[in-house]
Amino acid sequence: MKFQEKLHVLRKEKGLSQEQLAEKIGVSRQAVAKWETGHSYPTVEKLIELSSLFNISIDSMVKEDEACSKNDRESTEYIFTEEVIDFLCRAKKTTYAGEGAEATSSRPSSHDLHYAEEDFLYIDTYLGGEKFAGEEALWVGSTPMWSMNYMGRILGESFSGDFLKEALFLVPKQFPYRGPLVYENGEYKYHCVVHGEFKWFNGYEEIFYKNEKVYECVFHGGCIK
Repeated sequence: MKFQEKLHVLRKEKGLSQEQLAEKIGVSRQAVAKWETGHSYPTVEKLIELSSLFNISIDSMVKEDEACSKNDRESTEYIFTEEVIDFLCRAKKTTYAGEGAEATSSRPSSHDLHYAEEDFLYIDTYLGGEKFAGEEALWVGSTPMWSMNYMGRILGESFSGDFLKEALFLVPKQFPYRGPLVYENGEYKYHCVVHGEFKWFNGYEEIFYKNEKVYECVFHGGCIK
């Protein structure tokens, strides 16, 4: 993997836009864009700042990984593009959160939701209702690239499925897993905590009604290689 590819991956793992990264190290967004496309190279001073920001040695950043196969490089580069994140968010908003139609069950009594665009395919399949378990996965072509497992339960009669879908519909690009970190509507409050990065993460979400917990769900996932 070349420097420009590593920089792109590291920036996405950190959840930064090109503009945000530029602000942190005192350059223009255009400069960061040129670095990521290989049209220019940062100064030694800026390499030191990037090394400190991403907690990685300068040598590791600038040295090309010869042992990495072409397919591995292409897969890693593809996974962390904004195009993939945008697709994942659209898929989530179109399926369960957007009350999309269910596909044919893949397993006895399973609920399956599919969404596809060109080479991208997203499938969400889950079992149960008040207590449920499921998996979301993303393919590029016929290759599985990312997956997330989740399991949750309803804890109180005041739980609102409509409120949960409202929260999940607001899935943020910075954390494209479930809903936003905090969302409130009336007496309902949604709370989500995430640990890790897109390639390897875990977290949980909760819903409170008048300060009483009425729902909880844990999830974990990452990139497939």
